[in-house]
Amino acid sequence: MAGIAGLWTVKVAGASMAPTLRPGDWLLARRGAAVRPGDVVVARRPDRRELLVVKRAVHRDGEGWWLEGDNPSAAANSDSWVFGAVPAGLVEARVLGRWWPWPPRRL
Repeated sequence: MAGIAGLWTVKVAGASMAPTLRPGDWLLARRGAAVRPGDVVVARRPDRRELLVVKRAVHRDGEGWWLEGDNPSAAANSDSWVFGAVPAGLVEARVLGRWWPWPPRRL
């Protein structure tokens, strides 16, 4: 993840967000942007904060954001069903769109 002026590029590594996102896709994300249900976000896993995940924000409650992958059958899908709600402070950025492969696509 690299960033300039609050914009970040993120490379998708797994299949948990397929078919929306695929391994190797590059995303543009804005750090600190407001998150709404349905947005794709970059967050730190609450149980392993050194790991970043790209997931869909489903809903927010008193404990934080419930994040899920779009592909529940992905072998290594780890989302809020595994690690619970993600505190809002661990949601790093909202994904604006995919910029590679070309053409860019808004999410």
